[in-house]
Amino acid sequence: MVHAGTLRTGFDETCEAIFMTSGYVYGSAEEAEAAFATDGLRYVYSRFRNPTVAMFEDRLAAYEGAERCFATGSGMAAVFAALMCQLKAGDRIVAPRALFGSCLHIVKNLAPQYGIETTLVDGTRAEEWREALGRPANVVFLETPSNPMLDIVDLGLVCELAHAAGARVVVDNVFATPVLQRPLEFGADIVVYSATKHIDGQGRCLGGAILCDNKFAEVLGPFLRHTGPALSPFNAWLLLKGLETMDLRVAAQTDAARRIAEFLEGHGKIARTLYPGLESHPQYELAQRQMGGGSTLIAFDVAGGKAEAFRLMNGLRIVRISNNLGDSKSLITHPATSTHQKLTDEDKAAVGISPASIRLSVGLEDAADLIEDLDQALARASFALI
Repeated sequence: MVHAGTLRTGFDETCEAIFMTSGYVYGSAEEAEAAFATDGLRYVYSRFRNPTVAMFEDRLAAYEGAERCFATGSGMAAVFAALMCQLKAGDRIVAPRALFGSCLHIVKNLAPQYGIETTLVDGTRAEEWREALGRPANVVFLETPSNPMLDIVDLGLVCELAHAAGARVVVDNVFATPVLQRPLEFGADIVVYSATKHIDGQGRCLGGAILCDNKFAEVLGPFLRHTGPALSPFNAWLLLKGLETMDLRVAAQTDAARRIAEFLEGHGKIARTLYPGLESHPQYELAQRQMGGGSTLIAFDVAGGKAEAFRLMNGLRIVRISNNLGDSKSLITHPATSTHQKLTDEDKAAVGISPASIRLSVGLEDAADLIEDLDQALARASFALI
């Protein structure tokens, strides 16, 4: 996380250099010819490769335990590329209904436009996975924990079923981070991240990452090269700096999230608290086997509905309203009207999102201060008591 992938110039700098360049020069026409003939052995254009971006890719790959990493300009660019580089008309995707809104849009709405079939399941129900993967498939795409209601998918089981059906498994590991969960160790083939979240962790930049083996890289590499979702060298440098402290930040945020979840679970104005580190979570035992902690995210329902949820959010003094997550600042959002607003009421209900649902991303503030902030907002707001 601190040293892997570092490239130094002749100046022997301690902090990684930012190579803000679109192209590179050659000593001769013959050298340029050789550079393109031996594609990938040297830098020819920053849409293809860039030294700062390569440092970020190599460092994250080393930490994840992957053979290759490809950086993209955003997390959604990473998701789209990881899926579409390997799919064609007539293929089939299997995915849980509990996905981030834009991810669900890709598999439910965009993929069928290209002649790709999508089968949606309840990701927490093994029997639905068995039924969906009882016939051939090409890709399984999932989040665990899911955004925003923190469903846990059994990675080992799904990977086994998917491979038997002929499918590769793509896991969005944003909520768990590589600090708390390693999908490749459970049989996943590809892992994707919105590096905007915990990897940067300070609300500064967009970025994405796809981690895979060398064989899949042969499929993914040309797709990225020719479609161009390249990561900015400056953003790559910020993400490199983020990786240096991610382990420390996620550990502190996860510990604080557990304490806050315990507070919320015991509060009379909270109707439901969902946190993988609480024994009350429906997949608590699976989370204990699969994850190294309960995540930095908490989902909960206030007593009442949308009006009560808004009162709580508007009454907070430290926690800020934002649709981002994984930040050093604690952020809160109302999924039904923001990140998942475009879902139908039926789709929201199917994944447990109600008008009373709130997602809290715990930052680096003192946990006691955050609990006090939530407590005062709950006390001041008018709620329908349960």
